[in-house]
Amino acid sequence: MNAYMPYILCLILFCIGIYAVLSKRNIIKIILGVVIAEYAVNLFLILVAYKTGGRAAIFSATENIPPQSMVDPLPHALVLTSIVIGLATTAFMIALAIRLYGKYGTFDITRMRELRG
Repeated sequence: MNAYMPYILCLILFCIGIYAVLSKRNIIKIILGVVIAEYAVNLFLILVAYKTGGRAAIFSATENIPPQSMVDPLPHALVLTSIVIGLATTAFMIALAIRLYGKYGTFDITRMRELRG
């Protein structure tokens, strides 16, 4: 198996999400496209941090582990932060979609002519 295959699949997943955001007219499909693209970026960050045979950065003082064999914890912390921010963003987009549906009676963005507050 090609060593770059997970990265290529991650890129394909990201492109699917961006395609859904740019080409769909339904608000729910646009939200799903944003979520797919977000998780593709999270997957990419985890793939960057992966190291074959790597160990976690948590170790005891009695172990003699060289730092080169440890996995970088920074991308994992970034992904955890990204998950929390993504959840808040998704909740906001869903709340906005519900309000737009209540006002216009449709999820189709081409039928919404004016957005007045």
